[in-house]
Amino acid sequence: MENYNQTSTDFILLGLFPPSRIGLFLFILIVFIFLMAVIGNLSMILLIFLDTRLHTPMYFLLSQLSLIDLNYISTIVPKMASDFLPGNKSISFTGCGIQSFFFTTLAVVEALLLTSMAYDRCIAICFPLHYLIRMSKRVCVLMIIASWIIGSINACAHTVYVLHIPYCPSRVINHFFCDVPAMVTLACTDTWVYEGTVFLSATIFLVFPFIGISCSYGWVLLAVYHMKSAEGKKKAYLTCSTHLTVVTFYYAPFVYTYLRPRSLRSPTEDKVLAVFYTILTPMLNPIIYSLRNKEVMGALTRVSQRICSVKM
Repeated sequence: MENYNQTSTDFILLGLFPPSRIGLFLFILIVFIFLMAVIGNLSMILLIFLDTRLHTPMYFLLSQLSLIDLNYISTIVPKMASDFLPGNKSISFTGCGIQSFFFTTLAVVEALLLTSMAYDRCIAICFPLHYLIRMSKRVCVLMIIASWIIGSINACAHTVYVLHIPYCPSRVINHFFCDVPAMVTLACTDTWVYEGTVFLSATIFLVFPFIGISCSYGWVLLAVYHMKSAEGKKKAYLTCSTHLTVVTFYYAPFVYTYLRPRSLRSPTEDKVLAVFYTILTPMLNPIIYSLRNKEVMGALTRVSQRICSVKM
C-alpha cells in the first residue's frame, strides 16, 4: 500500500485500479461500461416517455429504475475516473459524506423499487381483475415517493454518524468510493454498536425485500402453472426470469458484502463485489429489460420510425 502524508481532514481513496498498464486497461473498460450505462438508461427513460403504449405502471416503475441506475453509476464512476487520471486520490470530508449519502440512498431506493416491481408483476399475473385498482398511477407514485423518503432517512442517519465519529490520523480508505463500512474501519473508537445497526439496516432493506420478491414470484409461478394459454405462460416465465436475473445480480453481492462481520471481510473482495452493484448492474438493467422484452423493442421500432419520418 502506498504511503500518504495526511496533512488535512481530507480522505484518500485508494481506488480500484493499480497504476499500471493493466490498471489503464481496466479503467478504459469501466469508462466504456459507464458510457453504455448512461446511454442505455437515458434511452430507456426517453423511450418510455415518448411511447404512449408504455405508459403503464410496469414501465413507469422501470423508468424510475433507469433513473436510479443513472444516478447510481454517476455517483461513483466520475470521481473514480478523476482520481485515476491525475493521480490525486483525495476527497474532502464533506465530499465523502455527500457521496456516501447518495450511494446509501440510491441503494435502498433501488432495493425497494425492485420489490415494488415484483409486487406489480404479482398483481398483474395472479390478480389481473384487480390490477387497475391495486396498481393505479397514484399507487405507483406513492410507492416511489415512499422509497425515496425511506432511503433518504436511512442514508441521513448513517451519514450523520460517520461524519461525527473521531477518525485516526490515517484517513486512507481502501475502496474506490466512500463506503460506510470502509470508513468505519478508520475510526479511533469502538464502533461495534454501529456495525450492529449496519447489519440491521442491511437486513431490513436487503434481506426482507429479497424475501418479499421471492414470495411474489412464488405466487406468480404458481399462477403460471395453472394457466391454459401457452403464450401467456411463456410471457410470464420470461418476465419472471428477467426480473429475477436483475434481482440476483444486484442483491447477491450486496448481501454477501454487508452481512458479513468485519473479521471475515477483505478490502479487495469488497471492492470486486462493489463493482457488481455499483457499475455492472446499472449497465445490465436496461440491456436485460430491453432485449428480453418485445414491448420495449416494439416501442423502440415505433419511436425510431417516427424520428426518421420527421427528419425526412
